[in-house]
Amino acid sequence: MKKHRRQVLGGLAGLSLAGAGVSAFGQTPDAPLPPAPGPRIRFDTPQGAFVVELNTDKAPITAGSFLRYVEESRLEGAHFYRAIRFAGMPSVGLLQGGLNGRGKKMLPPIAHEPTNQTGLSHKNGAISLAREAPGSATCEFFICLGDMSNGLDAAPGQPGDNAGYAVFGQVVEGLDVVKRLHQSPISPTKGAEFGMQGQMLDPTVPIAAITRAG
Repeated sequence: MKKHRRQVLGGLAGLSLAGAGVSAFGQTPDAPLPPAPGPRIRFDTPQGAFVVELNTDKAPITAGSFLRYVEESRLEGAHFYRAIRFAGMPSVGLLQGGLNGRGKKMLPPIAHEPTNQTGLSHKNGAISLAREAPGSATCEFFICLGDMSNGLDAAPGQPGDNAGYAVFGQVVEGLDVVKRLHQSPISPTKGAEFGMQGQMLDPTVPIAAITRAG
């Protein structure tokens, strides 16, 4: 997993009654409300649709930037173009998508929100921003299939670029669609000049729409 690390290139808090245990009327107060769900984004593809819930609470910069791309229609023309698979575990890996350098409405790069600060992790179904150096991420994203925390989460005790990638949400509906997209045909030759041979989808998979859900 280490050799892929650099190549992967981006609710309201629950309310409770004040006081301890018992209300002024001698009754046990209601349990605190759970956190409200974050904004949900629907991805429409030829294989079906899936929905991602953004974690604007824990990753406000990253999730907020992605939400802006969606709401300002800056992701028109996005594709899924890369799938990383592992020998002996073909259903585990990463599915990468975005504009792949073709965007005309790119926003400036955003500050990096590492997982050791947000408390999020590259678990199954997590969506995260691709980047080069920390602070270079824009709108290229990837979705984890399987637990990718070892190698993609921040690891401050490790040498080199150990800031990991910025998780900003989770697939909450249609993970089976993501799995099918991950199994799309791969070119045996494309991407060799970037060290990504055997990872580039051929053809790429167009994302028909990326919109707010509900």
